[in-house]
Amino acid sequence: MSRAKISRFAAVQALPPSRVTPVRSVDGVRLHTEVFGPEDAPPVVLAHGITCAIRVWAYQIADLARDHRVIAYDHRGHGRSGVPPRRGNYSLDYLAADLDAVLQATVAPHERAVVAGHSMGGIAITSWAERFPERVARRVAGVALINTTTGDLLRDIQFLPVPHRLSATRVRAARTLIKTFGAAPLLAAAHRPSRRFVSQLAVGAAADPEVAAFVFELFAGTPAAGRGGWARVLVESMGPRHIGLENLNVPTLVIGSEKDRLLPISSARRIAETVPDLAQFLELSGGHCAILERPDEVNGALRELVESVNQRRASGS
Repeated sequence: MSRAKISRFAAVQALPPSRVTPVRSVDGVRLHTEVFGPEDAPPVVLAHGITCAIRVWAYQIADLARDHRVIAYDHRGHGRSGVPPRRGNYSLDYLAADLDAVLQATVAPHERAVVAGHSMGGIAITSWAERFPERVARRVAGVALINTTTGDLLRDIQFLPVPHRLSATRVRAARTLIKTFGAAPLLAAAHRPSRRFVSQLAVGAAADPEVAAFVFELFAGTPAAGRGGWARVLVESMGPRHIGLENLNVPTLVIGSEKDRLLPISSARRIAETVPDLAQFLELSGGHCAILERPDEVNGALRELVESVNQRRASGS
């Protein structure tokens, strides 16, 4: 889906020009990657969430690209990236490998990037750090984990009317719902109930209707194979065994939202308590898409993070 097809969302139309950089993952899947801002500026890498695309970072790109080289990519099966020909080519291993491929292709050996991930993008970062511990300090100067989790994806979801004491029932119901809805073709007749479901899950009740509409357009523009492939991975892999954070030994910004139904604020609090080097923990009002619902607060926190690590670079040199 081109930018022109989402013309109703003004933030996308205000995006600065970008340069496409060719990136291939370990299995040959093409990862659509765009670079915004000055070529010689400090790098910031952005990884979006499930059923989204580069454009979901419109507010952050417009702000940071004024004085940073902002690198954003579409996950496999999303946006303009390739769709793997085999069902098995979706996994946390591939999620981590794709981020690693983007870093290798866009960040020079002498540079260290600030990497921000929203939702599944945050899972990409923590999965990468768990699988490539020797690369964390060499490739990354700081990390932002926004509306994300490291495990228990289904147990804490706050959308299903199942009492928490019936946790096993809640997990089974959530698994079935997310896997089925994620993989289902989006028929025109089902747009209205699908739009309502996506909005209730992805944004807060007080969100701007244009934000809710934009989130649904991103969802609708994601191939069913990509939605289904990643939904299956997340519900099957993000169980009681949490992704380890001990290798993420760089300044880490954690952002959670009070009304996040998909990945509740408790997930963010757990991460903030666990990361080795917490730079800031920010609790925002609103729902799952803080980068769209509360862009000023998110941008301010991201700027604080990138400026603090830039100062460390300067003092270290």
